[in-house]
Amino acid sequence: MKTRLGIALAALMAASPALAAGTTLNVGMGSADAGKLDPHVATSTPDKGLLHWMFNGLVRIKPGEASPEFIEPDIAKSWTSSEDGLTWVFQLRDDVECHGDYGKIDAEDVVYSLNRSANPDVSSFSKDYTAFDSVEATGPLEVTIKLKEKVPSLLGLLVPYHGGNIVCQDAVEALGEEYQRTPIGTGPFMFAEYQPQQYVKLVANPEYFRGEPKIKEIFYRYIPSDASRDLAFQSGEIDMIYGKQEQTWVERIKDVPGTRVVVMKPGEMSVIHLNMTMPPLDDIRVRRAVAHAVNRDAMVQFKGPDVTLAAISPVPEGHLGYTADVPTYEYSIEKAKELLAEAGHPDGVTIKAIHTTLPGMLSTMEALQALLSEANINLEIETVEHATFHEQIRKDMSQVTHYAAARFPVADVYLSQFFHSDAIVGTPTAITNFSHCAVADAEIEAARTETDPKKQLEYWAEAQRKIMDEVCAVPIVQSMQLWAWKDTLDLGVEVNGSLNLSPPVTEAASFSE
Repeated sequence: MKTRLGIALAALMAASPALAAGTTLNVGMGSADAGKLDPHVATSTPDKGLLHWMFNGLVRIKPGEASPEFIEPDIAKSWTSSEDGLTWVFQLRDDVECHGDYGKIDAEDVVYSLNRSANPDVSSFSKDYTAFDSVEATGPLEVTIKLKEKVPSLLGLLVPYHGGNIVCQDAVEALGEEYQRTPIGTGPFMFAEYQPQQYVKLVANPEYFRGEPKIKEIFYRYIPSDASRDLAFQSGEIDMIYGKQEQTWVERIKDVPGTRVVVMKPGEMSVIHLNMTMPPLDDIRVRRAVAHAVNRDAMVQFKGPDVTLAAISPVPEGHLGYTADVPTYEYSIEKAKELLAEAGHPDGVTIKAIHTTLPGMLSTMEALQALLSEANINLEIETVEHATFHEQIRKDMSQVTHYAAARFPVADVYLSQFFHSDAIVGTPTAITNFSHCAVADAEIEAARTETDPKKQLEYWAEAQRKIMDEVCAVPIVQSMQLWAWKDTLDLGVEVNGSLNLSPPVTEAASFSE
């Protein structure tokens, strides 16, 4: 008798036509389905990882790394900047082909891409580009970017991550709305097919400017069940697997013969954003009660000390501008209950959260739910599919929003996207300010234009202190990215990290005989 799991696994591989051994890569992703595959719109971890293999930027972070110290040329072969840091000129390669029959990338495509990234009517990341004054083609293969003000890391906005992905203008205009399901890039792998709730198929780009990939096709399979995904990997049906962000997963998968497990940077920082416009969270005493009811040590132990770091600031540890000198709220059920009573809730409160079904995130939220209940804080969780979660929280529909994010590792990015008033959800300039926080606008803005590095760090530190004093959000933990793959798969680089949260599958990746 076949179990439902057995039937699912049997169907898993039925869709993939057999190629020569060692040319097909099967990837198991912990999501139910694809979201939007337009790189200037996609915000979820599963989508960003997939797009990472299809697109280039003007520059990139060296494959296998996540730090901006490893930025190197990509579509641009060289660049210069003015002494004041406000004018940047990029010289482009002349051999970068768009997927399909859309021709070579030129300066006009880059101008179109960056203007599209900055357009709030199109892009999820437009707020990142507000400092851009103009982007112009100053030659067939030359692009000049002029800034209104100096930004902490211009090159960080130009890596193939979020708005830095370069698209092909002719493809976007020809495909229209279909572009969200048929992305056309310039990377080592090309979009070939999408089967809802099953997989996205990619094929090798024979015209890739760094050389034709050795792997000829990739099946990026949506397997939301951790157990099903693990079983598919252990049985050999999956070559590479997205791991559950828990210590026990690492320990278990390491024991699978012929397996390599990698703990990748950057960590996704889990933060509980408290909507300060919705009662009872409009009372700072209730928000502080929530903060006192969170036991970070317990959360680190729950998630695993080898794969998790406690988070105490709105900016992740290790990022430029991070400070630990912020107001903290020691774990104290007694203090939490006292604050609730002072706020007029002696019998506790109920707060509600819309939440993704993505297993790694959901397990974190359920653990927090148990901790909060000890302080008579009843957290009601309404689960929805991951793409729906992103849609609804951006409509300001949730009192509590658990968001797990990895961003370019500079404080300005986190502070601007999550805690500046311009980023408040439901507004024309919305990004991901779910709490409606506005207490640190002045410091965030001052840091962007400050030319003295020491003063810039001071502004960022003060912004973090104000945000934590107001309890706009409660940082919980940083969870490292966990992946595993067969040791017969050689990615061609040492993998320490990936800003896009997926392993670097490039033209260099191959299977050993």
